[in-house]
This record gives sequence, structure tokens and C-alpha cells, in this order.
Amino acid sequence: MRIGVPRELKVEEHRVAMTPAGVRTVCADGHQVYVESDAGNGSGYSDSDYAAAGAIVVDTRAELYARAELIVKVKEPTASELGLIQSHHIVFSYFHFASSETLTEGFLRTGAAAVAYETLEAADGSLPLLTPMSEIAGRLSIQAGAKHLERQLGGRGTLLGGVPGVAPGKVAILGGGIVGTQAALMAAGLGAEVTILDVSLPRLRQLAEFMPANVRTLYSDFTNVEQCVRAADLVIGAVLLRGRKAPRLIGSHLVSQMLPGAVIVDVCIDQGGCVETARPTTHAEPTYVVDGVVHYCVTNMPAAVSRTSTAALSYATLPYVRSLAALGLDAFVALGPGHEKSLNIRGGEFENDDVRSVFMPKE
Repeated sequence: MRIGVPRELKVEEHRVAMTPAGVRTVCADGHQVYVESDAGNGSGYSDSDYAAAGAIVVDTRAELYARAELIVKVKEPTASELGLIQSHHIVFSYFHFASSETLTEGFLRTGAAAVAYETLEAADGSLPLLTPMSEIAGRLSIQAGAKHLERQLGGRGTLLGGVPGVAPGKVAILGGGIVGTQAALMAAGLGAEVTILDVSLPRLRQLAEFMPANVRTLYSDFTNVEQCVRAADLVIGAVLLRGRKAPRLIGSHLVSQMLPGAVIVDVCIDQGGCVETARPTTHAEPTYVVDGVVHYCVTNMPAAVSRTSTAALSYATLPYVRSLAALGLDAFVALGPGHEKSLNIRGGEFENDDVRSVFMPKE
């Protein structure tokens, strides 16, 4: 199969979908890989690295899309890329359709197949292609939150770990999945007072077994969420509904009751965000302030650590890229229910029930 790896166009997106090592593996399988010039620069990989691995480096994005059958990306196609996607293309990438009607309508019009990293499931029900970026985003959420708590960046001037004789900062984490777990471990390591809220008691029990002593677990109901958010220096939004919009857990009225200079990092902004006042931001302009509360809502947080993120993503996606290239779309989807769920759109129609329910709710 002819595989294309384009340069990402999203603002401050420095990741690339495949490393030279991944390209070498795929080429050894007998496939041809085309890489757009400068695609790997942001992650420390040169055109010569890709050429040495067996790829054909092309100068223009139009040429890459014209040659390739399978497009392997990191983030969803931009408006200009949608114009290059044809009905015969298979696009393998993060999409998060639930958060963007414009993207969804645009991709439906291409007639191409969208195979989404975020909805592909392993046999145990886990999300193997979402997990590595969730791990990174969870850890970065604390770095970003701690930094923006600094006074010169609009924050409260609170050091999360405190110092002897001074109380540590308080961190409230909404969601006990991969993002929430990694965020809690990072915040606890800094010495903060951490609370994880989740609606799953079995998950809270699991977390309680291995979390440090400065992390407590709490059932996520309206009262507990409100109390924790009002008292927090830093709030992390880390909830996930697979393929669907994130639930709104923090309304604007609650934001207005937060501590002046508190920080919200809404990691689930890719799925619409769990905070009513959240809107997508970029690494170029990562924050804005509402009612005295700093909002950090960057939609591609892992791009900030592109070298690490590219390696982690490529390691996770490579087996699936090889399988998709070897088998073709139909046979790939037929491998099991988890693979079937990865197919979100094909031929102008929805294929994933969760994504369909966002745009075509049952009466």
C-alpha cells in the first residue's frame, strides 16, 4: 500500500505521525511511504532521516495526497487538507469528531474513510492509541497548571508543593482514568493536596490502593464537585465518554465562585470540554481569564513535548498501521469489535454509533 505522512498544520503542532524507525519497518513490509518535506523537523527528524529509512520525501502536500492511499496523521485534517482528501483515501489519525460539527461535515463530504485513534479498542476494552497521549497530557496538565499559578501569568501565586510551615496547594481532578491518574501522580509528587473525583466506585478503590498518602478519592456528585472546585488552586478536567462530547461538570456559576487566580486545565477540550467556560486554545495563546480564573484549554497539549510524544504515539500506532496496510480497510475492521469501532466515517456515512449519536440523536 502507498502510505503518506504529511506535515501537521495545526497551530504549534510539532509531532509527526511516524518516526524514521517506523517508516523503515513499514518499508520492510513491502509498502511505499511518502513523507512531506519538513514533516519531522519539530520532533527532531530530518528529511534525510526519512530518506535513509526508505521513504520518498515529497515537496508538496498536494503531491503526497495524490500519491498515497493511506494517510497517517497526528491531528484532524484542517480545512485546507480536507480539500485534498479524496473518496479513495483512508485517513488514520486523531479526529475527535464530537467536538467539531464543521470538521465532521467537511469529512463526510470527502467520502473518505476516517479511522480514529481515539475510538480503536483493544480486546480488553482499553484504548491503546489514546492511552500514550493521555498519559502525556495528564502529566503536562500539572506542569501547565503549576506554571500558570505563578503570579506573573495571572495565577494565585501558589506553589503547589508549599514549603515547610506553609500549606501546599489544592488540586481537584475530575476523572480517574488515564489522564486523571497521571495528573494525580504528578501533583502528588510535587507535594500538593490532591483529590480525584470519579463516578466509578471500583475505580476509586483501585486508585486508593496505589496512590500516595496526599491523594484522596471522592465520589463525583454535584455537592462534592462544587466543594472541591471552590477550594482548589488547580482544577484538572479529565473525563472521557468514548466518541462523545465530554459532560459539563463545571458550570459558569461555579467558575465565578472559584478562588481568584485559580487555574483550570481542561484536558478533555478535544471532546468539547467539561467546563462551561472552556473554549479551545493553542500553544501560541494557551490561556484566557474568565471571572478571575485562568483557563488553559490547549487542544494538542502533547505537542509541547513533541519528541517524547511522537515516539510514544508511533510505538503505539505502528502495529495498527502495518495491519491496516497489509489487510486493507475491510479486513482490518473485520478483525474484531474494537477495530470496527475505530471506523468513524466511510463513504459519507457514520459508522461508529457513539459518533453518530452526537450528530444524529435518536428521537
